[in-house]
Amino acid sequence: MEYSTNSHCKYLIAVHLIFVVKYRKPLLNGQVAEFTKQTILDLQDVSEFKVIEIEVDNDHLHMLLSITPNISISQHVRLIKQKTNYALWNRFKWLKQHFWNEKTFWSDGYFVCSVGNASAETVKRYIQEQG
Repeated sequence: MEYSTNSHCKYLIAVHLIFVVKYRKPLLNGQVAEFTKQTILDLQDVSEFKVIEIEVDNDHLHMLLSITPNISISQHVRLIKQKTNYALWNRFKWLKQHFWNEKTFWSDGYFVCSVGNASAETVKRYIQEQG
């Protein structure tokens, strides 16, 4: 990974994020998995993060992101969860049978870990081996 520069700083902020499907339901497979990954990849084009690696397992999603220092991790998480949740519910109407009346795909929490430049390759390989 390379250092990024904006008008007043040079930075390299990489984070490993994990989102879990609500109730650990194994719904991230096939079309849902590919649609979720593509939605996040499309979102990076209009947001201040870059997806370095992304992979899904049946009930959770791993991402390695490079983020900017002017937006907090929780704001990135909120944005990604909101946009993917909305897109998934619009595309896959059958999700309502898994979540009652609650239109929530992701569990409330998330895992985040900062990644130093030296160990980013290790995390990248780990994410690639998921799923």
